[in-house]
Formats: sequence, C-alpha cells, structure tokens
Amino acid sequence: QVQLVESGGGLVQAGGSLRLSCAASGRTFSTYAMGWFRQAPGKEREFVACISWSGGRIDYTDSVKGRFTISRDNAENTAYLQMNSLKPEDTAVYYCAAARYSSSGYRDRSQYHSWGQGTQVTVSS
Repeated sequence: QVQLVESGGGLVQAGGSLRLSCAASGRTFSTYAMGWFRQAPGKEREFVACISWSGGRIDYTDSVKGRFTISRDNAENTAYLQMNSLKPEDTAVYYCAAARYSSSGYRDRSQYHSWGQGTQVTVSS
C-alpha cells in the first residue's frame, strides 16, 4: 500500500488551467501505475487518465484528450495532472490512485489499491 495526498485544486474560470499533484509515501511509488479519477455530484467516479510506472504508457478518457496531461516524477514520488482549457463540465472532486502492474490497462477503478482523499476542482462559466 502507499499513501497518496492530492493538492492543487481550486476555483478557476472556464478556459483556465490548474495543475494537480499527487504526493506518495514509501519507496514503492516507482513500481505502481498511477491514475486520476473524478467524481461530480450525483455521478459515478470516472476514469480521467493513467500512466504506467515508467511513463511509457499513457491513456486518457476521450473528453480530456488534448487538454489534460498526466506525468510523473519517480524521483520525487509525485504524479501530476496538468489541466488546460478547463470547462464547467470538468468540475468534480479529483482523486489520484495507485495500481499494481496490469497488462490490460488501468481504466478500471477496481485495479487501484490505494486512493487519495481528493481535491476539489470547480470551473465557473
């Protein structure tokens, strides 16, 4: 297991940018794939983006492709989500999560064994 703490959320106008960070404890961060999920009020938690342990494999949900960028710094035990051109529909609590290796990708919530507490992102129109 690994402990995860998100930061960087806030209130931004449509078209603006935010950078979320996910700081991990422990020495095993570099062995985990990392994912970002979000949950809007009254909706299911949904996949946003994921990155493999090496950063060599990255995946995004269609609605954020071209606007969001996931990255990681294994030396700093931190994952990031750069969010540009934000839209009101991006408003949600954003969670980072860690998963062990999977050959089938990392879009499924059940693959993740550790979750952060979430950070609120609010985009005003």
